[in-house]
Amino acid sequence: MAEALSREGFGRLFFGRAFASAHGEARAAELRGAPRRARVVCVASGKGGVGKSILATNLAVLRARAGERVLLIDFDVGFANDHLLYGLAPKHDLVGVLEGRVSALDALATGPEGVQLLSGGVGRTELVSATRRELERLFRALAPLESRFDRIIVDHGAGLSYATLAQLSVAETLLVVASHEVTALSDAYALFKRAHAANPRVRAGLVINRAPSRAHVDSAWERYSGACRKFLGAVPELVGWVPADDAVSASVDERRPLVLSHPDSPAARAIEPIASWRALDQAAGASAFYEQAGAVLR
Repeated sequence: MAEALSREGFGRLFFGRAFASAHGEARAAELRGAPRRARVVCVASGKGGVGKSILATNLAVLRARAGERVLLIDFDVGFANDHLLYGLAPKHDLVGVLEGRVSALDALATGPEGVQLLSGGVGRTELVSATRRELERLFRALAPLESRFDRIIVDHGAGLSYATLAQLSVAETLLVVASHEVTALSDAYALFKRAHAANPRVRAGLVINRAPSRAHVDSAWERYSGACRKFLGAVPELVGWVPADDAVSASVDERRPLVLSHPDSPAARAIEPIASWRALDQAAGASAFYEQAGAVLR
């Protein structure tokens, strides 16, 4: 009983006024007759292997536990692994939606805390080199999902594909994930540069993952923010950092999100405040995200 009560109160206690305000704004939009749409956050990295999907899957669980209806879309098509991190074996994926064999709604699989997952599939090549027309068709198929959820978290594949660029061009909120290493920081800079050029109003934040120490984070942030300020005239927020932690590997082996399997681990505790970043609740909820993303492709 105590555990149930603590989980029920988690959202209000953890997210506080920002979470209540976000739902209040959505309710006000409904009363004005505007369609209620999900708030979308894009999670991306310039370099693979920095723990982006670990962050995205745990972020989705925390927001769902707080009371949101959460959809996680794994857009790392052909190399998807969010389903593995949730211990799922989905019957359908994005390729099936693109080909019209299944609706986006019917392609969803239920994960921890009720998170709905739309997998990118494994070993599928149909969307890796998708044309703009194919992506536009896929975006049209995804659009109806926006009215069914409070939050959509898009876990992009590493790098800058057509699909990633189209979505970042209209995103309100972007989380860039990098490690403290110079190669990861360089690729994260390139990602933010392209995103900012295509969408100057995007609210971007950086998460430094697998950091050996705070000193490594400070050094990495100084280099990264300095380059952004000098060459782009814009700097993302440093949203947080996650320490290197063996509990992360253990949670992957257990196929259960870190914040559920090892909630008291240093990495899990570091992810929790990232899930309360205020920009997540400032992401627009009344605009048609995938309609706009499709228009970018025309």
